[in-house]
This record gives sequence, structure tokens and C-alpha cells, in this order.
Amino acid sequence: MSSSSNTPLGEQNFLLRKPNWENLDRFIPNRAALDLDYAHYMVRGGRKGIENPEAASTPYQKLLTETFNMNRGRIFTFKNKPPTPVEAIPRRLLSPPLHKAKSTKPSRRVPQGPERTMDAPGVVDNFYSNLLDWSSSNILAIALGNSVYLWNPSDHSILELVTIDDEDGPVTCISWALDGQHIAVGLDNSWVQLWDSVSVRLVRTLGGGHHGRVGSLAWNKRLLTTGGMDGRIINNDVRVRSHIVGTYKGHEAEICGLKWSPSGQHLASGGNDNVLFIWDRSTASSNSPRQWLQRLEDHTAAVKALAWCPFQENLLASGGGEHDRCIKLWNTQTGSCLSSVDTGSQVCGLLWNNYERELLSCHGFSKNELILWKYPSMVRMAELTGHTSRVLFMTQSPDGCTVATAAADETVRTWNVFGIPGVSKPARKENPLPFAPLYTIR
Repeated sequence: MSSSSNTPLGEQNFLLRKPNWENLDRFIPNRAALDLDYAHYMVRGGRKGIENPEAASTPYQKLLTETFNMNRGRIFTFKNKPPTPVEAIPRRLLSPPLHKAKSTKPSRRVPQGPERTMDAPGVVDNFYSNLLDWSSSNILAIALGNSVYLWNPSDHSILELVTIDDEDGPVTCISWALDGQHIAVGLDNSWVQLWDSVSVRLVRTLGGGHHGRVGSLAWNKRLLTTGGMDGRIINNDVRVRSHIVGTYKGHEAEICGLKWSPSGQHLASGGNDNVLFIWDRSTASSNSPRQWLQRLEDHTAAVKALAWCPFQENLLASGGGEHDRCIKLWNTQTGSCLSSVDTGSQVCGLLWNNYERELLSCHGFSKNELILWKYPSMVRMAELTGHTSRVLFMTQSPDGCTVATAAADETVRTWNVFGIPGVSKPARKENPLPFAPLYTIR
């Protein structure tokens, strides 16, 4: 047997290297790009052949070395830098596109002072009354003692609508109907009068429902809901002779605030018993032992300020009195309190901005100011001062931009707090006597 058969690896296991270009293992660069003169010089010894070593240190020799680039360490070098490689795919196509920055909305400037200040002598200093309202036809109504005055902001005209007899007054609440023509006037004697503001005449009187003053009113189309000192809430159909068509029972003290939801299906009521109720329109006068949808007892003082959110269904804001001082946001469907913020003052009124996610509050003891809040963070955006006593009443113009307030300092002030961003409105001319019957402007 041959020796090759005794080896574990025979000749047949080796790959024969063929003398072709594929088996070459050396890289020969492009000779045209080589500095062969310098390479030849360095191979032959370069500076080793210098007979006088001291001459290398002379300034002439240094200049000669720098000029001919004789300090290089490599023999084979390229004269030119290699060309920049061409990208198969441009880098800009591989990187993700940058998101364009969203155009930020210009910040809205909130005026810190009122547009107009008007005298309102005789306004009743009573937290449980509601004496200021703005109609859909742009007429501002205010009750001063036993009288109701109508002010037209367009031409600044003043109309004395009615003066109640002393035995029936004073006026305890007013509320415009949705038509902007009729206004309901609640009295201290438990009656409610319905007036036509165009013809200036009494349309009808609603009585027999309450056993004390009527402090709260709320319209829902043809229904006028009234809340009294007796804790009763009554639905009145003003079109029929027997006007009482439903009642809600639950409060154990005076009704301070009433507000129907934008859909007209749910009613919010706040009372001096510190309780907030949510009612369904269909449950009025039902025989069920529990008429209400929600009974909310988180407030620790009377609940007067109520405001349904115009852009989010089932969202209600409520405000508590002097010993509570909190604004609470509610999910009226579940009854859960979404947010609560201590304002530091008695909360007398609340209004939502129809154009932005903002909420405005007016306050009594002890700061007597208006505060603009950002929803839903409830961060203070602005604090509006000017009143010198508690701001008891607040209402909103039909265009949603202007707010009117009345305070115990016997003044009415208008504020351009909800002005539409980006829309400039002409400045209003000051009227020296915007409330003619009041004679003075402060």
C-alpha cells in the first residue's frame, strides 16, 4: 500500500490553487497615482546618504525638506486623495422626515380691566338672588330693588320695565326667555311675573307653587323652572292655564341655582343645603321615591354657581359658597368629581367660553374678583379686578364675547374677556350716561 493511502487526508482533499486572477492575494494600486520619484528616493536610503549630518539642521535644509514633502513616513503614497464614494441611496432619503412644527396660535390678550363701569344703586346684596341676565336680542336686564331696568348696548338706551309694589318686592330673580322678548321676574312674595319687553306689558302671573321668595329661574323652551326658598323646584308651562306641570323634590333648603343642560334633558340644581342634584326632565312629579339622577354632596357650603359645558356633554361646573370656595367639575352621567380647585373665595357665578376651553368664575368674600381658568388643567390664566365688594351676579352676551357683572359695590361692569382670537372688534365709544336713570358713572 502506498504511503499516500495511510495518511488521513489524501491528495484528493486538497484544493489545487490555479494560477488565475481569482487566487491573487496582493493589491497593486494604480501606478499612475503613485509618487514613484519619492518612493525611489526613500528606497535608496533617503536622508541616510547625507555626508554632513549638521547640514540637515540648517534653515536651508528644513526649507528644502518642507518644500519637497520629505517628512513623509510611507514610501508608496497616492498623490491625490481617493474620490468620495457615491451614495447608492442619498442619506436624506434614508433619514425619517422631520415633522413640521405646528403653527402655534397667537396668545390671546385678556384685558385686565372692565370695558365700561355703570352705577347700579339699590342692587340687593343677597347671595341667594339672581338679578342680572342678558337676552338673545342683546338686551341687558338688571333688578335694582323693586325695579327692573333694560339697557340696550347698541344705542345705550335705558328702559324701566317694571316697578313692583313694596308689599310684593323686592325683585329676587330675573331670567330672559329664549325668544329674547319675554322676561320672567321672580318676587319676594313667591310669585313670578312674565313681561313682554317690546310692548312693556305684563303677560301673566304664576303663583300658588311656592311658599316663600323665588330666587332661581331657568328656561327650557316653553317650560319655566322656578326654585324657591321652600326648597321646591317647579316646572311651569307658561302656555296653559294650569301652569304647574311638574315638581322635583330633594332639597331641604333654599334653591340657590338652576341650570338646564344644552340638550334640555337634564336639570342641575344647587341649594343652601350644600347639595347638588342632577334631574331628568322626564322624572318630574314621578311617584318614584328617588327622582334624581345624581345627588352630589361634596360641597361644604351653598351651591349657587352652575354652568353646563358647551363643548362636552355631561360636563358640569359648580361652585360653593364662602365656607367651601371650591370649583368642582362633574361627570353628570357617572356622578364622579373630575376635578376640584380651591379658589380662595366665595364662588358666585360660572361661565364657559364658547370659543376656547376656558371657564370664568366670579367671587365674593374675600377677593371680589373674576378668574379665568384653563380647562382641563384649571390653571389660572387671568385675574380681573375692579369691583370693591363681592361680585354676586354674572351673565354673558349673546355673541359669547362680553361678560357683565353686578356687585354689592352698586356697580355694573362689562368685560371683554371672551373676545374671539384673531378677530378685531371696534372699540366701543364711552357713553357718559349709559344708565340714564342712575345719573352717574363711576
